[in-house]
Amino acid sequence: MKFPKILLICFLLSVLTYSCFDDMDDNAISASEINDFVWKGMNAVYLYKDNIPDLANDRFSTTAEYADYLNSFSAPEELFESLIYQRQTVDRFSWIVDDYIALEELFNGISKRSGYEFDIYPIPGSATNMFGIVRLVLPNSNAEDNNLRRGQVFTAIDGVNLTQDNYRSLFSPDSYTMDLADYNDNGTPGNLNDDIITPNGQSITLTKTVLSENPIFETAIIDVDGENLGYIMYNGFTSAYNSQLNTAFNTFKNNNVQHLVLDLRYNPGGSVLTAAYLGSMITGQFNGEVFAKLVYNSDLQANNYDFEFESLIDNSEPINSLNLDKIYVLTTEDSASASEMIINSLSPYIEIVQIGDNTTGKSQASITVYDSPNLEREGANPNHTYAMQPLVANTLNKLNSSVPSNGLTPTMNLLENPANYSVLGDENEPLLAAAIADIQGTGRFNFSIENQTKPIATSNSLRPHTKEMYIDKGIFDFNTNRMQQE
Repeated sequence: MKFPKILLICFLLSVLTYSCFDDMDDNAISASEINDFVWKGMNAVYLYKDNIPDLANDRFSTTAEYADYLNSFSAPEELFESLIYQRQTVDRFSWIVDDYIALEELFNGISKRSGYEFDIYPIPGSATNMFGIVRLVLPNSNAEDNNLRRGQVFTAIDGVNLTQDNYRSLFSPDSYTMDLADYNDNGTPGNLNDDIITPNGQSITLTKTVLSENPIFETAIIDVDGENLGYIMYNGFTSAYNSQLNTAFNTFKNNNVQHLVLDLRYNPGGSVLTAAYLGSMITGQFNGEVFAKLVYNSDLQANNYDFEFESLIDNSEPINSLNLDKIYVLTTEDSASASEMIINSLSPYIEIVQIGDNTTGKSQASITVYDSPNLEREGANPNHTYAMQPLVANTLNKLNSSVPSNGLTPTMNLLENPANYSVLGDENEPLLAAAIADIQGTGRFNFSIENQTKPIATSNSLRPHTKEMYIDKGIFDFNTNRMQQE
C-alpha cells in the first residue's frame, strides 16, 4: 500500500502543543502529569479540536494559567470529557482508559469473557422485566464447553430476574449461573406482544476466561440453483487475522464463488487497513483506485491520505480476490465503524444489497495516544497506564461521502426474530435466506421495522470500547522524526 507523506507527531507536539509556552519552558508544570498528557494529546490530534476553545493553540498565555486550568480537574477522566465535542450526538466514541494493556488486548481480539453474545428484549406484558437470547457462542470457550447454544432464552442470572434497572450489572461477576426459559410465540410469529417466556428450571453456570477470538466465525459454500454462494460471518476487523481472512477468500475463489453474503450483523469494527484488504478481496478489478479517504483536523491536513484497493497484504501476501460486482451484507445496529466503512467505500463501485437493520452510524477513526514524548507506546510514562483513544479522522468514500450519523439504511428491513434464532450459516436462517431468495428472484423479504422487534440492548452495548475503527500503526507513524514516504 502506497501512503503519501505523513507529518510526524513529534513535530506536531513541538509546533502545536508547546508553541503557546515559548516563554515558559524553564518553568515546571505543577498540575497532574496525567492531566498534562490528556490536554497535550488532545490538542495534538483530536478531530474536533477546532470546535473546542480550550484546545486552541493560544488558549494559555502563561505556565501558571495552564497549571491552574489542569488543577481545576480532579481526575483525568473529568478533563478528557470536558474536551469532547457534543458527546451525545457528534463524538459518541472517544474514550480514555487507565489500563492500556487491556485496551491493546481488546484490539487483538483478547478479552476476559464467558464466550457468548446475547440480545436483551422486554418480556411481553411487563413494564420492567427482560429476557435474553443467546445469539453467538464462541468456539473453545467456557460457554461452548457448557453446551450453551444460539437461540437459548434466559430470564435470570443467579436467581435474580433481568429487569430494566439491573441487567447491565448482572453480567459483571467472573462466574454466574444463567437461568434458562422456554419461548412460545403463541401462534403469532413476528408479534412479540403475544409471546410467552416461561422459566423451565434449567440453568448453566458460566465462568469468564481470557479468550482470543478469531473474527472469522463461520464460512460456508451453498449451492444456489447451480451457482456457488460464499457465506462468511466476520465479527471483527482484527489485523492479526488478515492472513486467515485471505485464506477463507482463497477457498471461495477455488470454489468459483459467484455470490457473496458478508455477515457483519455483530461486527463492531476494528482496523481501517483490514477493511481495505477485505474490500480488495471482495473485488480485485479496482486495484490502485481509491477505496477510502482519511481526513484529519485543520492542523493535521498533511496527514490526509487515500487508501487504495490492493493486490498484496502488507506488501507481501497476494490477496485472493473474487472480482464481484454485487454482494449481500447482513447488518444490525451493532454493525459499526469498519463494518460501515466496507459498505460505504464499496458502494461507488459495486452493487450492495444490505439486509437487516440500520447500522450504528460511525464514520470516524481513532488512534491510541500514550503519555510519551511523541504519543506512542514506546517510551510511555512508567508512572501510570493511562491512554486515550480519541477520534482523529473522518473516513470518506471515493465520492467524499461519509456514513450518516443515523447509520446506513438497509435495502431490505429484516430484524432477527426472537422466536427463530436459527443456525448461522444455514440457508434457512432468515437473513441469509432473504439473500438467497433475492438471488433466486423469488421475491424480497421487506418488512416495516415497526412490525418487528428490536432488542433494547446487546452484549456489545454492555462491553466498553467495542464499536471502534482504529488506524494501524505504520499508517499514522509515531516513530520517526522526519517526513515519511513508503
